[in-house]
Amino acid sequence: MRTFTAVATLVALVIASVLASPAARAFTTFSGVTIFTPPSSYAVPRVLYARSLLLNQNKETDNVLLSTWENYGPEPPFFPIFRSTDGGQTWSNFSSIKDTQNGWGMRYQPFLYELPQAIGSFPAGTIIAAGNSIPKDLSQTKIDVYASKDKGKTWSFVSHVASGGKADPTNGQTPVWEPFLMVWKNQLVIYYSDQRDKAYGQKLVHQVTSDLYNWGSVVNDVAQSTYSDRPGMPVIAQLPNGQFILTYEHGATSDGFAAYYRLSADPLNFNSAPSYRIKSTDGTAPSSSPYVVWTPAGGNNGTISVSANSNAELFTNTALAAPGSPWKKVSNPQARAYTRSLRVMPDNKDILIIGAGSLGGSANTVSLSVVDITKL
Repeated sequence: MRTFTAVATLVALVIASVLASPAARAFTTFSGVTIFTPPSSYAVPRVLYARSLLLNQNKETDNVLLSTWENYGPEPPFFPIFRSTDGGQTWSNFSSIKDTQNGWGMRYQPFLYELPQAIGSFPAGTIIAAGNSIPKDLSQTKIDVYASKDKGKTWSFVSHVASGGKADPTNGQTPVWEPFLMVWKNQLVIYYSDQRDKAYGQKLVHQVTSDLYNWGSVVNDVAQSTYSDRPGMPVIAQLPNGQFILTYEHGATSDGFAAYYRLSADPLNFNSAPSYRIKSTDGTAPSSSPYVVWTPAGGNNGTISVSANSNAELFTNTALAAPGSPWKKVSNPQARAYTRSLRVMPDNKDILIIGAGSLGGSANTVSLSVVDITKL
């Protein structure tokens, strides 16, 4: 009897220990948590373009969240890094990514990514930040890469990726915009929007690196035959059938900045794939700054979720975005925002939605919600 009791006690202690560990911490859904309210002294739009990152590579920091955004405060601007250790319910100021190379500041379009494997001398778990360094007069654009080997506490410059002209979306100007990072076949890929090619108002491109210092040649991902088309804001998600989905806004065409997607088994070869417009079963066609993730929850094929600036709702597809398959518009509690971003949480059914308000908004704040995609 004593032996059974001792074993039962030991089992109970082990279970309690596992439940208390960071990797097994119970997460919850919630809505409208404010990460940062900018002071009134900040220039309009005050904050914009929020991004999140879920850390998974170190047992001491499993499921820690980081967030960042465009910060329209004192010059030169920087990308703030805020940190949460409770699934996004509370946040604290953790660090900042400052321009140490150009003297311009880190001004637009931050993106955070944790290396799932070593790339060159950078071990798995290194956090990579890409963003647009731009002077106050907006006369130049430069996508730069910084790295943190201590989970976001300190940052060091790594490399320049692409340099462009004035930060002006007018056709004929030559900026570079909106980086997105992903590892594929032992290389880090950076996707971005590019206005430097005189044959296109704007196109989507990528470059790759095997060491984070030296970047390969520019390769087209979406280069439309009509000059005035402006595909922009590339985001990629991997699907379980060996395909990758690329979402983007179409640009200044007859359908405005409508959200489109392409599918390819090779994420370095989207340019030859056909494009499909996202339209929900009720006829809604989302537009502007789409962001896509896939999660295995919600059906045999999991669920693709897309956010867009035009709607507070998400747009979901449970058929791996097969051409002609239905997209569903689903409500959620997070307010619409310019280029909201999405993050799949550890239980695979919850999705974090983070936003920082609208273009030109004078009351923008950085906020987030976590929703159960299977209950929307």
